[in-house]
Amino acid sequence: MTSRPGFAPLLAALLLAACGGEQQGGPRTDAQGTLHYGELAFTPCALSATAGQTVEAQCATLQAPEDHDAPQGRMIELAVALVPAKGLAVEDPVYMIAGGPGQSAIESYPQVHAAFEDVRRTRHVVLVDARGTGGSHPLACRDEDGDKAIYDPDDESPEAMRAFAERCREALSKTADLRYYTTGDHVRDLDLVRETLGVERINLVGISYGTRVAQQYAAAYPQHTRSLVLDSVVPNTLVLGQEHARNLEDALQAQFAACRGDGACLRNLGDPADRLVAVRERLDTGSIAPVRYRDPVSGEWREETPRYGHLAGLLRMYAYQPQIAATLPLLLHEAAQGHYESLLAQSQLLTASVSDAIYHGMQLSVLCSEDADELRAEDADRDTVLGTALIELTDAQCAVWPRGRRAEHFREPLRGDLPVLAISGEFDPVTPPRYGDEAIAQLSNARHLVLPGQGHNVIGTGCMPKLFAQFVENTDADALDADCLQRLQPQPPFAGAYGWEP
Repeated sequence: MTSRPGFAPLLAALLLAACGGEQQGGPRTDAQGTLHYGELAFTPCALSATAGQTVEAQCATLQAPEDHDAPQGRMIELAVALVPAKGLAVEDPVYMIAGGPGQSAIESYPQVHAAFEDVRRTRHVVLVDARGTGGSHPLACRDEDGDKAIYDPDDESPEAMRAFAERCREALSKTADLRYYTTGDHVRDLDLVRETLGVERINLVGISYGTRVAQQYAAAYPQHTRSLVLDSVVPNTLVLGQEHARNLEDALQAQFAACRGDGACLRNLGDPADRLVAVRERLDTGSIAPVRYRDPVSGEWREETPRYGHLAGLLRMYAYQPQIAATLPLLLHEAAQGHYESLLAQSQLLTASVSDAIYHGMQLSVLCSEDADELRAEDADRDTVLGTALIELTDAQCAVWPRGRRAEHFREPLRGDLPVLAISGEFDPVTPPRYGDEAIAQLSNARHLVLPGQGHNVIGTGCMPKLFAQFVENTDADALDADCLQRLQPQPPFAGAYGWEP
């Protein structure tokens, strides 16, 4: 997030938004040109993502108690950003809540900005970095080189994972009480921002883990919740991490079946399920010699021994987006032929991007406080691609991480007549469509849309931005004409290095 002077078009939009009767108490500009929204004073800024997208915005900070129940204690700074409406704005803004846990809303928003174009015709978008992420007292774990990390990729043993968490805990505990960086704390921060802005009700858009936050906010502050949009739904009943292995396995089998059903893919690359078994057996032996490959970011030569962890990580993350998952038959074919350069290069790129996006200290405060005590390693998962590795990682690190409080009714589903629109991708490997069905089962004014052939985080796909905007405008999910979603098609599997065959 970098400051910039000017932004005349953006200020013009805000001035326009301040000129109507509906916008009383909304953003206003003083004689010195400073933008005020409620009690917050904003300055122009640019929100930047690693992929290069930049969004003009207004940024501010707000002081909040680290422990909301001890307001005289340590204060932390919350980062807030405002992406203004393009026209005359109504009073209830839209909050975008990022996933993870551990992602910054301000850092991740540029990647979904296009999905908010329609809703921004009449509403401001408010972004609040969850405490422990981005500009809100960040809790980043770091490796020996000082880079953000989740664990030491050179040693994936439980002992090494625990030691990594202990080092991170000791470093972060110097300036933070790690018990107070949970979903419940974030929910209270969101309402503090709402109150400071002088807004009575808000619309919440949660993505992935952000859907848990949105549901918890609606449960805690129903009087201030106008509507929810839940993209890639985490039901309140879900223990994060418990079903990752099984969900990924189901998604991969669907992708592999697509290759078996495509003559060119099967003929040229073989059955990807068989390839996976062969590659896994070879990688598990540990007998493969180190391989030289080009770092996909720096271009420098690197040398590394291929391990099954490289492949499992790629399979997990690639399955999030069917457009990328379509390349998996090719990846497995190359690895089966003993060509590991692409596998290692893509694994290096993926590890760096995930580590850079996640504030692992905050992630651990959430997982260890809210989920770790209910995680169970299942024998049925041991032969899956992920196996029980994710649960073992969480167990090892949470054994040494401070734990905060989980609300008494945390696992209870939402009930009542709150307007809710849930959306899922048909092939989502982490939050499959059945989660959306579960989350709205006891809501009388809710609807669940499943996008054919799609994966995780689908709010920007096809006609979904228009449907999302229509819902926020009218809060009537049943009235949406969602037939346009049926035009979406699964990505054909690759049949070779050139892509798929027409």
